[in-house]
Amino acid sequence: MTDVTIRRALLSVSDKTGVVELASRLAKNGVELVSTGGTARALREAGLDVRDVSDVTGFPEMMDGRVKTLHPMIHGGLLAVRDDPDHAAAMDTHEIGAIDLVVVNLYPFAQTVASGADRDTVIENIDIGGPSMVRSAAKNHAYVTILTDPADYDGLYEELAGHDGATTLAFRKRMAAKAFATTAAYDSAIGQWFAFADQQERFPASLSLAMTRGDTLRYGENPHQHAALYLPAGPSSRGVPQAEQVQGKELSYNNLNDADAALGLVAEFPADRPAVVIVKHANPCGVAVADTLLEAWQAALACDPVSAFGGIVASNVPLDAATAQAITQIFTEVVIATGADAAARKAFAAKPNLRLLLVESLPDPARPGLELKSIAGGYLLQSRDDGMVGEADLTVVSKRQPTDAEMADALFAWKVAKHVKSNAIVYVKDGATAGIGAGQMNRRDSSRIAAQRAVEAAEAAGWDAPRTQGSAVASDAFFPFADGLLSAVEAGAIMVIQPGGSMRDEEVIKAADEAGVAMVFTGKRHFRH
Repeated sequence: MTDVTIRRALLSVSDKTGVVELASRLAKNGVELVSTGGTARALREAGLDVRDVSDVTGFPEMMDGRVKTLHPMIHGGLLAVRDDPDHAAAMDTHEIGAIDLVVVNLYPFAQTVASGADRDTVIENIDIGGPSMVRSAAKNHAYVTILTDPADYDGLYEELAGHDGATTLAFRKRMAAKAFATTAAYDSAIGQWFAFADQQERFPASLSLAMTRGDTLRYGENPHQHAALYLPAGPSSRGVPQAEQVQGKELSYNNLNDADAALGLVAEFPADRPAVVIVKHANPCGVAVADTLLEAWQAALACDPVSAFGGIVASNVPLDAATAQAITQIFTEVVIATGADAAARKAFAAKPNLRLLLVESLPDPARPGLELKSIAGGYLLQSRDDGMVGEADLTVVSKRQPTDAEMADALFAWKVAKHVKSNAIVYVKDGATAGIGAGQMNRRDSSRIAAQRAVEAAEAAGWDAPRTQGSAVASDAFFPFADGLLSAVEAGAIMVIQPGGSMRDEEVIKAADEAGVAMVFTGKRHFRH
């Protein structure tokens, strides 16, 4: 069996996009139309001749529509192996008519959940008959065509036009694969809702995650690696994948990963004051807030102009012309922001390869969520790091009390350190990063690297001294020894923010007091691997 002529079709859809046109085309080809409930009404209103499922089964739709298609007259017509003598005899004996085409899309479960509907409404939007028909038709794809997405109607039209009213086995295989993926994603969404929302389980015993492919990427982190972007199958928080790409080349794997890092960090800063984040290889290399966006850009760039080359820039406010023109003075891969005025867009247009992404809003840094990482033989799942601290959460452990300005810089440095790969050391002065040390095997080396970057930045800018002088320094985890803190003091830090909790806390506090620096503990760490 290869080509199968469509003579009888069953249509039952929640999303009625294009279904009238589809049914009209089928009817013109002499296809008998069988339908249910609202779909049947829509087709009749369009003047089409439709046979009710209840007429086929001999039973009325009942129990508020919960029971209508779960019947041998339907599933026999879907599952029968047409060239099997026993199956054919059973169809004749019970007067079961073959169904050649099934067009079904499912109750809008995920959309119902996203709307905030009550529990009873959510339960009623768990489709039973639809997935059953989809699976029956998909299993028997040697004889039955299954469509679950209005986007595939055009493909069906081409099949019917090119094969004299029939579909090919290759087409039916593709649609069957998509159908099983659809029901799997649907059941996954239901399972997740029951586990996380209804039962409030943190880590359920069984977890299925459904995703749909967004884009196939040119390659992964390196040219010899293959890559694709996948999106949650249901409604989700919005981020880089949902951004509008105004201009520029296709986004790469690294672009997406780095832009996500930049967007996540810039979202930590409220939009009442412009903030700019520059990211390179998923690590921030410059962060600043200022009275104007241009000043924030200039301060962020000054932190590490070498690393900023070929980086990702994010802003927490819409882009203006002056800032856009300044950004285009260096090679920049991606710029992402909450908007861009016409003059800014014109300035970026002069760099056609630069990718400009606009998001409707910034992600909520306190939003709950899960992070998944694959390891050999399994997966690691954790809640995302949504930990945040304010001044009221801090404990001053030094003899010297910090000033208001020092405290503000310390909290700024703490926000940035949360987004720097461990071990992380971040120096901040007057609302701008002065030096960042990331990803070292020990905290002392991170501190020294950050201080050296600050020295190089000062030399490049022609300053008399690096901006680590008089700065606040953040450490993403406690100082296990006093040497890391002393390295920061040598660089000029006068304020330290760190989690605390080391066996040698007293030794570190004593070193801070002897150096005359203020120090606060957060009681929370921010490892990032």
